[in-house]
Amino acid sequence: MFVDILQTDRIVLLAGILFIAGVITTKFSSRIGVPSLVLFIFVGMVMGSDILGIIHFDDAKTAQMIGVLALVVILFEGGMQTQWKTLKPVIVPSLSLATVGVLLTSGIVAVAAKFILGIGWLEATLFGAIVGSTDAAAVFAVLKGQNIKKRISATLEAESGSNDPMAVFLTVALIELITLPDVSIFSMIGSFFLQMSVGVLLGLLLGKLAVWALNKINLDSSGLYPVFATAFALLTYGITAAFNGSGLLAVYIAAIIIGNADISYRHSIFRFSEGFAWMMQISMFVILGLLVFPSELFTVDIFVKGILLSLILILVARPIAVYLSTLSMKYTYKEVIFLSWAGLKGAVPIVLATFPLLANVEGSHLLFNVVFFVVLTSCLVQGSTITILAEKLGLNGPKKTEPIHSLELISLGKADAEMFEYELEEDSALVGKTLIEIPFPEGALVNAIIRKDELITPTGRTVIEPGDFLYILSARKNKQLLKELLEEKSKDEILEESV
Repeated sequence: MFVDILQTDRIVLLAGILFIAGVITTKFSSRIGVPSLVLFIFVGMVMGSDILGIIHFDDAKTAQMIGVLALVVILFEGGMQTQWKTLKPVIVPSLSLATVGVLLTSGIVAVAAKFILGIGWLEATLFGAIVGSTDAAAVFAVLKGQNIKKRISATLEAESGSNDPMAVFLTVALIELITLPDVSIFSMIGSFFLQMSVGVLLGLLLGKLAVWALNKINLDSSGLYPVFATAFALLTYGITAAFNGSGLLAVYIAAIIIGNADISYRHSIFRFSEGFAWMMQISMFVILGLLVFPSELFTVDIFVKGILLSLILILVARPIAVYLSTLSMKYTYKEVIFLSWAGLKGAVPIVLATFPLLANVEGSHLLFNVVFFVVLTSCLVQGSTITILAEKLGLNGPKKTEPIHSLELISLGKADAEMFEYELEEDSALVGKTLIEIPFPEGALVNAIIRKDELITPTGRTVIEPGDFLYILSARKNKQLLKELLEEKSKDEILEESV
């Protein structure tokens, strides 16, 4: 009994150390130009058996479980941050990249893997499927806070958020073909369309249900709303998987619906989800780092084969797939180059590489080590140069404005009120008016204004300027009226649009 308690205490201590190490690495990552997820992996590798020997971990099943859970949370947070007005124009190219692009990338890499790794065609195709998709966790982490043009960043985020189901399906299908030779390819094709259809349908339904529940159910504490929203993400994945649908696709679609709806305690939900996603990202990459043994990974054989396959994936397979997938979709050659280079690999390929291990596929340890090496190469080479490439190609958009200050209400209980945050754009009808001139709904009160990173204490004579962040306390019943008032455009802007 006493030994068990000591063991538990040790695990808690190690968890604290790992999270602190993970958080600190994010501070250094921006300074040295290396994506934080690479440093998370290195933290796991250093703490593992081959180097410091603090933690011995070789449980692929547990790593897979934690990886899938982390992906659900990361996709949920990424989906909520995706704006529908930005996503809508790029749905077609994103879906093309997520399906045709993944197939083309997987096929080209499979041919290379057949000869470089010296394995069978099915095993080579399995390797191609595992590394064929763009990783959502890596893309969201690298693009977060960057001022890359909205059309390009939206394409990448939508592609990475929706192509995981294709990679998962291909990986599972190929493992079945290897281990169960009697399986029909045609039945698998039918299963794919069924999984995607169920994923889309349940994602839409459960997303709308989540919005309704968040707005209608009055909880006793504001801190429960973020937990409630996250619970819907897990519920969406679980229910969809139970109906043989794509749980990851359902979560991403539900998150987009929730993120673009008017929901109670929106600010709290977003901040909680962002923090939780970081926590799961650190956990996932550290554990995946623990799972690999550097003594097996950094051998001459793995190094040479990994470098060759990485070069083919980055310089041949991905560019061809992007070019053919976006043909006649009005992307410039510079944008195609950037989309090709930004096809980051991350947690998903490593998690998928555990599938063959658990299924005892012949040569699965070789596949896992080479996949891990390819992911490290992609993150180090592509991830650290994305911002530089965007600048060189002239694909940077306007600088993103985020308020440094934030106002939070700890708990309003059953007061049925909420703090709303809104950024005023140049075409807003409120710009140039004093607060006393603006017909706010009854009871609404502007508590603070953030202007150029400074806190302004509002008075009735305060004049609204473009770029101001307004923090308004109002009853929830007036949410729609307040939204219509804040989104009203100036008369000049309306005249320009009508011409």
